[in-house]
Amino acid sequence: MFSLSHSFFKSDVGLQEVLKEHKISLKRRCECVTEGIDETGSRTLLNKIYTELYITEGQSEEVNTQHEVRQLEKATKMKALHDTPIRCHDIFKLLPDQHGVIKVVLTKGVAGIGKTFSVQKFTLDWAEGLENQDVSVVVLLSFRELNFIKDEQYSLLSLLHVFHPTLQTLLAEQLAKCKLLFIFDGLDESRLSLDFNNSQLVSDVTQKSSVNVLLTNLIKGNLLPSALIWITTRPAAANQIPAECFDRFTEVRGFTDTQKEEYFRKRFSDEELSSKIISHIKTCRSLHIMCGIPVFCWITAMVLEKMLTSEQRGELPKTMTDMYSHFLLRSPQELMEADREVLLKLGRLAFQHIKKGNILFYEEDLEQCGLDVTEALTYSGVCTEIFKREFVIFQKPVYCFVHLSIQEFLAAIERFLGRKCRKFSLQDFLNIMMEKAFRSKTGHLDLFIRFLHGLSVESNQRLLGGLLGQTDISPEAIQRIINKLKKMNTDRISPDRSINIFHCLMELNDQSVYQEIQEFMKSENKSNKKLSEVHCSALAQMLQMSEEVLDELDLEKYNTSNKGRLRLIPAVRNFSVLFVSNHRFFNCGLSWNHCEIVASALKSNPSHLTELDLSWNELKDSGVKTLCTGMESPNCKLEMLRLELCSLSEVSCSNVVSALISNPSHLTTLNLSENSLKDAGVKELCRFLQSPHCKIHTLRLWGCSLSETSCNYLASALKSNPSHVTELNLSWNYNLKDAGVKELCGFLQSPHCKIRDLRFETFQFCYSVI
Repeated sequence: MFSLSHSFFKSDVGLQEVLKEHKISLKRRCECVTEGIDETGSRTLLNKIYTELYITEGQSEEVNTQHEVRQLEKATKMKALHDTPIRCHDIFKLLPDQHGVIKVVLTKGVAGIGKTFSVQKFTLDWAEGLENQDVSVVVLLSFRELNFIKDEQYSLLSLLHVFHPTLQTLLAEQLAKCKLLFIFDGLDESRLSLDFNNSQLVSDVTQKSSVNVLLTNLIKGNLLPSALIWITTRPAAANQIPAECFDRFTEVRGFTDTQKEEYFRKRFSDEELSSKIISHIKTCRSLHIMCGIPVFCWITAMVLEKMLTSEQRGELPKTMTDMYSHFLLRSPQELMEADREVLLKLGRLAFQHIKKGNILFYEEDLEQCGLDVTEALTYSGVCTEIFKREFVIFQKPVYCFVHLSIQEFLAAIERFLGRKCRKFSLQDFLNIMMEKAFRSKTGHLDLFIRFLHGLSVESNQRLLGGLLGQTDISPEAIQRIINKLKKMNTDRISPDRSINIFHCLMELNDQSVYQEIQEFMKSENKSNKKLSEVHCSALAQMLQMSEEVLDELDLEKYNTSNKGRLRLIPAVRNFSVLFVSNHRFFNCGLSWNHCEIVASALKSNPSHLTELDLSWNELKDSGVKTLCTGMESPNCKLEMLRLELCSLSEVSCSNVVSALISNPSHLTTLNLSENSLKDAGVKELCRFLQSPHCKIHTLRLWGCSLSETSCNYLASALKSNPSHVTELNLSWNYNLKDAGVKELCGFLQSPHCKIRDLRFETFQFCYSVI
């Protein structure tokens, strides 16, 4: 392919000239960038500020049920433990142990993490002739631009002509002989309806269709099947395109701890100033984690530079709300009434679109919130530092906040002020908003809720007085809110989401829970300390963020209620063994919510969990089905699974077997005893036992309502694959009868049989071969 293209280009001087102009155009477009606000003269050479981001091969397969800040916390933890970063230029290159061709790549990362900068760096280096010169044409397209033509008809060729005028003279037959790379940036900003099941077939680059149909055919390989495709997105939008369409998944995980320091040292020539900033963010866990996002580093630099070089600097911000309050009102002049009105309108825009999941706005969105199209950007005050405009295709403007977290902060301010109009008490208001946040399946309101609590603090009230107006929040009212948070009932939500209560306490400057858990972790006799539910949420957060992988999480060892134990389950992501069985009290209350967390731990990249005991919990088939979504992941390394007395039927056997067939290489011990599996369940299990990929050596099925038919199934399966099972326990199955026992005992005589322990305790004996 490459040699054909190369000789074709040499003989087509006109095409060479077109592609040369295209490279010059892309270089102009990508060589300068804006960091944060888009002020005149603020554009900087990309190569001057670009820091190689932490991009990793593969992805965590978890469903995105948490706010991006929580996902960032996990990513910070992951890169402390493993992963070799890859350069953005190598996004289509095979790793040493890989084979085949990589044609379609998905790169995901949280808002502001640097996905667009990576795309621009890739494109710039290609345009300058430095990297990926086997690619003939790079076609850079953003979804924010494609949205403008979502209702129009284009051919792929005409689409190229419109978005890249330097390619106007490129013909269809020339396009077919080029090696093209299409980069679609910002899937999360798309307002197209991508339908991969029912879209029209398009295979001709001159055939007109809607933009969404062109994209689906290009991604599926119907259109220009030799083209390379790179798509970037925030995690929440990644499922808009089926996973089977991609050859490679990558994640941008932002700055490592070393790169955070590098950023601040590059930004400030004053070494003492940069050292003070680095030292401060290291003392504030939430700020340090957020500095994995380049845009947040910029916000932090802007705030702390001003405060550290000011004679009246005050206390440095320690919480997210502190930081954003200082960022919003950095200018020394008092807030003008006109600025206040615009900020509140921006807050209305922010809140309405957080609910919809939009971070990009068009003129009609602004107008619906009462914002004049130019009003938000004509003031020289605070508005121009948090909200920016970008002109894209056809010189049409799009608008966005500097970062999603700024949008969430403005939304919190607007709702906080709206409370006064509706005459709610602060506690009632926060309770109502917390309920709304808990009802969100994606956790997209969690940071917004943290900000709402942080705005209640006196220091932030004082700082934002010109915006919030006079408030009457007493210390007693704040204490009542703290007490309410500590006792909040979270039965209806996942323990993962309960951790946000702990973060809300931190935003309220209540350090009591954090300090008590710090003392608990240092104490030698932990069983003497009674833990409340909120203590358990805080402990779960600290354990899963530990720098080292921990050995065993046994929930029975913690002196807390069953509800408290369940709040500890998120910590499983950083343990190799989990015991949630409760032999003293049947059923700890484990539900599918908790199984979802355990499944996410099994899917995590990397997954540390090797032993799992969920016995004596009424999981039912639905809970096991959820668990199996983790077991079937290639990241899962589970070796021992114990689900004794979990109210399971043969349906669970089918789900477990399907998961093991998908990912068969690790499980060696399986205990499904005291469940009504019956012969149909054993028949399902035998589908896997007879597989040469099966590594199970211990199988316990006592008390499973089995008959002699199960013995026939097992004998047949073990004859097919005799080399692994060494222990088989079928005790307390009253209907096995002599014929069933005889069938299995006959297999023991086989020279291929490896069974050393075969038990039928129902019959008053234990058959053992040693």
